[in-house]
Amino acid sequence: MEAHKPLNSLTHELFRQVVEAAPNAMVMADREGTIVFINAQTEKLFGYARDELVGNSVEVLVPERLRAAHPGYRRMFYGDLKSRPMGTGRDLFAMRKDRSEFPVEIGLNPVTVGEDIFVLAVIVDITERRRLEERFRQVVEAAPNAMVMVDGAGRIVLVNAQTEKLFGYERKGLYGKTIEALVPERFRAGHQEYRTAYFDDLKPRRMGTGRDLFGRRQDGSEFPVEIGLNPVKTSEEVFVLAAIVDITERKRAEQELINRTEELARSNHDLEQFAYVASHDLQEPLRAVAGPLQLLQRRYQGRLDARADEFIAHAVDGATRMQKLIDDLLAYSRVGRPGVTRELTDCGAVLDQALRSLSVVIHESDALISRMHLPTVLGIPTQLSLLFQNLVGNAIKFRHPERAVRIDIRARHEGDDWVFSVTDNGIGIDAQYFDRIFLIFQRLHSRTDYPGTGIGLALCRRIVEQHGGRIWVESTPGSGTTFHFTLGAQSDGSARSVSYPKE
Repeated sequence: MEAHKPLNSLTHELFRQVVEAAPNAMVMADREGTIVFINAQTEKLFGYARDELVGNSVEVLVPERLRAAHPGYRRMFYGDLKSRPMGTGRDLFAMRKDRSEFPVEIGLNPVTVGEDIFVLAVIVDITERRRLEERFRQVVEAAPNAMVMVDGAGRIVLVNAQTEKLFGYERKGLYGKTIEALVPERFRAGHQEYRTAYFDDLKPRRMGTGRDLFGRRQDGSEFPVEIGLNPVKTSEEVFVLAAIVDITERKRAEQELINRTEELARSNHDLEQFAYVASHDLQEPLRAVAGPLQLLQRRYQGRLDARADEFIAHAVDGATRMQKLIDDLLAYSRVGRPGVTRELTDCGAVLDQALRSLSVVIHESDALISRMHLPTVLGIPTQLSLLFQNLVGNAIKFRHPERAVRIDIRARHEGDDWVFSVTDNGIGIDAQYFDRIFLIFQRLHSRTDYPGTGIGLALCRRIVEQHGGRIWVESTPGSGTTFHFTLGAQSDGSARSVSYPKE
């Protein structure tokens, strides 16, 4: 310090104190590169004592492999004196006293003292930052999707191997290009506006919500993509990391699903039409068979031998069951047919209609039916009546042989739905059959024990689903069963318990 007396002024003493208190290493050198001053952080960072550096060449802090070029850089700085970062565009390294190297970031500032010009270098050890950056690069590189990071100007600064694979570029061919290089030409103009808007409102989000997005490969081919955007903020700059997923297969699968759904809808419609027409056309010839058979049975019962009576009985039973099956198939095929208008329907009234249709079996079984005041819903009255008729009829059919039939019909308001329940004290259903019973033609018992076509509960599910609801069952074998189903709520209904009188 003796060779530079101007530094001994009060002003320069204050300057020295400020530099000494700085949190980063600071080294001042003259035009020849001789160190004239360092602070405590420099001693700590490089492992030298102060007197080992002051008066020594600044190149002592530069790795040997880089020393030859350093004087040239120093002369270039003196040729254009201004504050600036050192080594823009290249990695910088410093060397400690123990000869270990570490990455640094250096800011250069000219300091004029009288007629002398010095350079004050601020040196920051960026080892930890580089470690985090390397870890970040490794994470990005290991990502299963294409990852592209751009700066504020939209220039690509980082890509991973999946990006090379997906877009067909080598990464060095992408660095420095704008992200629009990966966007189809027909979308590029608009994309710059979207990019600018995103930088004005930085937050993680999906790109292109509500519209289809496409990427462009090096060969010019396009493909559908899904993109997630995430801002990456550093102390100096904000970047955007884009995760890009090729959804070609997903789009193909979605289109196949749409095609299959449309095909299934057409098939179901054709099947419904076939069932309706076939069932309707079968009724006439079946009546021509069943009528004479029933007449034959009534007129000649006991007048022929026992075998003849048995044959006639089998024929009549078969014709009767066929008529019942055709009627049920017709009812099943009618549900879901277009052109049926929904209307505000009093569920209490449609239940009354169902119970009138069941009046004979209710009387014969001595069934007691309790019910709440039921709400009004938007529905198809004939179908809802058929729904109640099947559920109550099932409860009577599968009654317990050792106790009187008790059936309770209720409804409760739950969210946007009315939840109906039909509860009986019958034989119950094992849980393993809960799904099976709603399939068409599925039976759990023989026709001898419990007659029927196996369509009733399938029809119930079809009606409920046609009304936008769902149906399910709860049961304990030997104790009883409850069928629940939902219908959209249209109005409030108060609950009161009444009894349905036996006829």
